[in-house]
Amino acid sequence: MKWTDVREIAIELDEAHPDVDPQFIRFTDLHAWILAIEGFDDDPEKSSEGILEAIQMTWIDEKD
Repeated sequence: MKWTDVREIAIELDEAHPDVDPQFIRFTDLHAWILAIEGFDDDPEKSSEGILEAIQMTWIDEKD
C-alpha cells in the first residue's frame, strides 16, 4: 500500500480506529497510524499535508 492508495488507507484506518472521529485527528497522529497499517510500505517522507488531508477527508466520507 502506498500514499496514493487514499481510499484503501481510509478504510483500514476506519477499521482499526472505529471510535475515532477523523474530523478531529491531528496530522501527526494520522501519519503514525498510516505507517502502522499492515501492508503499508511507502516512504514515510513522501507524505504531505495534501495527502494527509485527502486521506482524512476520505475517512470522513467512509464514516457516513
